[in-house]
Amino acid sequence: MTSGARDRDPAGRPRQARPRDATGRPLPYGDPRGVEPVPEEPLPPTETLALAQSLLDSGRAFSAHEVLEAAWKAAPAAERALWQGLAQICVGITHAQRGNVTGAARLLGRGVERLRPYAARPPHGIDVSGVVAWHARHAADPAAADPLRLTAVRSHPSAS
Repeated sequence: MTSGARDRDPAGRPRQARPRDATGRPLPYGDPRGVEPVPEEPLPPTETLALAQSLLDSGRAFSAHEVLEAAWKAAPAAERALWQGLAQICVGITHAQRGNVTGAARLLGRGVERLRPYAARPPHGIDVSGVVAWHARHAADPAAADPLRLTAVRSHPSAS
């Protein structure tokens, strides 16, 4: 791989060929310390939320961001800001995990503002009010906070 080049698939889309640590920082090619990569293709909303929550619960906010970003880019226009907001919140948590408090605060704030319009009728069981409340409680130190909850319930028995 040449310096500055990105890993791409045959269609020219960037791909995750390089290993990363739990906070998303790239590691040298072949480094065995890398975390398991996440799917790059969008998942159905319920699966997206379940995987992103699992990643958040295990301290992998950057990976949760990648899952949510795939959903954002594939979402219908009416939901793009919602998924983008969730992805931005996860990037904000990632910045906090890396010690960048200023960047974390900006991204968390932007993400929450994108979610607010969905508070009255949140799709897919997303707990928009809960996410906004989590931000209000933990904006000063999101890296030390309990993991963000994306939905009001831990499982979705028959929801789709």
